[in-house]
Amino acid sequence: MDKEIYFAGGCFWGTEHFFKQINGVTATQVGYANGNIENPTYEQVYTDSTGFAEVVKVAYDPKKVSLEMLLDLFFKTIDPTSLNQQGEDIGTRYRTGIYWVNSEDEKAVTKALSELQKNHEKPIVVENEPLKNFYNGEEYHQDYLDKNPSGYCHINPELFELAK
Repeated sequence: MDKEIYFAGGCFWGTEHFFKQINGVTATQVGYANGNIENPTYEQVYTDSTGFAEVVKVAYDPKKVSLEMLLDLFFKTIDPTSLNQQGEDIGTRYRTGIYWVNSEDEKAVTKALSELQKNHEKPIVVENEPLKNFYNGEEYHQDYLDKNPSGYCHINPELFELAK
């Protein structure tokens, strides 16, 4: 049975494309999480007034890939010490975060972030919170880099190969 976890890693186009490369990831969906209005649009989220982060819902088969492996790979795509900015993307919607749906995953995320902190002098600013809400992003955002291979992405293309 698949499990799910939600990752905020800056612009969701690259984050989704990255996770789609990983063996054991069974589905991805870009959207908006942990905000304070219902059914937000991209235009509303873009204002940074709704509290939402751009996220990727990742469904995965734990028999093929562990949550710990997904976390380790995710950390390679972000600067975990950068608050509300990844690459050229700036704003609270581009914050980094991991949003979980059960306490077992909370423990794994907390442990992974603690280990990550040991490798950084600056504090880690990746959110570690329960998923409060999630709304699917608009269709044109889904699989964006598959539809637009030369589209903008803050993630180094070499990392897409690493994910495979």
